[in-house]
Amino acid sequence: MKLDSQTCVVTGSSRGIGSGIATELGAHGANVVVNYRTSEREAYDVVEEIEADGGTAVAIQADVTEGDEVEAMADRVRNAFGSTDVLVNNAGITIDKKFEEMTRKEWDTVMDVNLGGVYNCTNAFFDDLKAADEGRLINISSVVGQQGNYGQANYAATKSGLFGFTRTIALELADSGTTANCVSPGFVQTDMLEKVPDRVQHKIRKRIPLDRFADIEDVAGLVRFLASEDSSYMTGQVFGVNGGMEW
Repeated sequence: MKLDSQTCVVTGSSRGIGSGIATELGAHGANVVVNYRTSEREAYDVVEEIEADGGTAVAIQADVTEGDEVEAMADRVRNAFGSTDVLVNNAGITIDKKFEEMTRKEWDTVMDVNLGGVYNCTNAFFDDLKAADEGRLINISSVVGQQGNYGQANYAATKSGLFGFTRTIALELADSGTTANCVSPGFVQTDMLEKVPDRVQHKIRKRIPLDRFADIEDVAGLVRFLASEDSSYMTGQVFGVNGGMEW
């Protein structure tokens, strides 16, 4: 599952799951673009980690909600590495609140990043992916999009939306040989999870048959497989990485 000379763009990859995906792809030979919005220092830390492991990477700032910034990022990627082979739409945010207390601005902000950002990035790199010998579009969703979650109506709606988007783009790209798939992690050991109170974490773990939270590597390994030529006959699929949680 080598990715030698493949150019891989990972949005929102300065921290969390995104940084793990970026380092995993870099460790297997890809030219990695570490996208970030504000976490510049963390993004360059990821680049340094990839380079220290013998890989090649660059950090590029772009707010995925701003189409012009994303287009500028695409141009910079082409100048650095040529056409993009793999796009991982990972950037996402949460603004958690019960629906009856949620404002329209809080709804729209999550929509703009989690779905609008996916549109902008897919649009900017679409021609590259379609023309690539082994083009790959990989969207990062969530088990919350499958199950729902208290206080996350906006987030759950965006993550569910990625399922339909992925399936449709997979059909539209199929004649070019480029694939589109969706990875749907469960609860992953990240800074975000650490902020959840212990009593809530305990309740969540009781719902997980494997009785543990996912490590970032559990998700990154699947993304690396989907980015490789070994996944060439898999498209339009949603892959759960959730420890056995039911939909």
